[in-house]
Amino acid sequence: MKLYSFKLSGHSHRVRLFLSLLAIPYEHVEVDLATREQKSPEHLRLNPLGQVPVLVDGDLVLADSTAILVYLAKQYAPGNWLPDTPVEAARVQRWLSVASGEITYGLAAARLITLFGAPRNAEEVIGRSHAILAVLDAELARSDWLVGSAATIADIAIYTYVERAAEGNVDRSRYSNISRWLRRVEALPGFIPFTRSPVGLEVAA
Repeated sequence: MKLYSFKLSGHSHRVRLFLSLLAIPYEHVEVDLATREQKSPEHLRLNPLGQVPVLVDGDLVLADSTAILVYLAKQYAPGNWLPDTPVEAARVQRWLSVASGEITYGLAAARLITLFGAPRNAEEVIGRSHAILAVLDAELARSDWLVGSAATIADIAIYTYVERAAEGNVDRSRYSNISRWLRRVEALPGFIPFTRSPVGLEVAA
C-alpha cells in the first residue's frame, strides 16, 4: 500500500491517522503542494484533479480523503469504523459531507489564509467556522462520539481541522464539548498528531 500526501494537509492527515489507528503498514510518498508537485504529470495520472491524498492499494488507485476512509473501513475493519445499520451509516455519511463541505469551506479555508496566503475573505470563513463549531459542540453535548457509542470514520474526518482551528485564527476555546471530544480522539490507540504550524492564534499559544 502506498499513500501520496502532504504533511501540512489536513485532508492527508485524516488518512494517515486512520491508517495508524488500523495499524496498517504503508509506504508514504510526500507530495509538495508548495511547489505544486500535485499538478505534475506524474501525479495527475494518479488523480486528474491534482489533489492529495491518493491511496494506491494493489491495482486500486483512490483519491479523496473521505472516500479513502470509507474504503479502508470497509476493506480492513468491516463493521467497526463504518456501521452497517442504515441509520448509523447514513449518520456517518452526514458528517463526511460536513467534512467535505462546511469544514473545508470554513476551518480549512481559514487555515489556508494564514498558512499559504490563500485569497479568501477571512471574516467570512471564520464566521463559517464558528457556525459549524457551534453545531458540532451541540451534537457532542449529547454523545461522546459523532455517531453511536464508539469512534467512527466520522470522528476521524472531522478531527484534524477542528483541532487546528487556531491556525486559521478561529478561537474554539468556548466549545467545551469539542475540547473533550478532541481528547477522546487523541486517546485512541495508534493516534498520531498533525504537524503543528506556528501561524494564526498558534503564534501566541
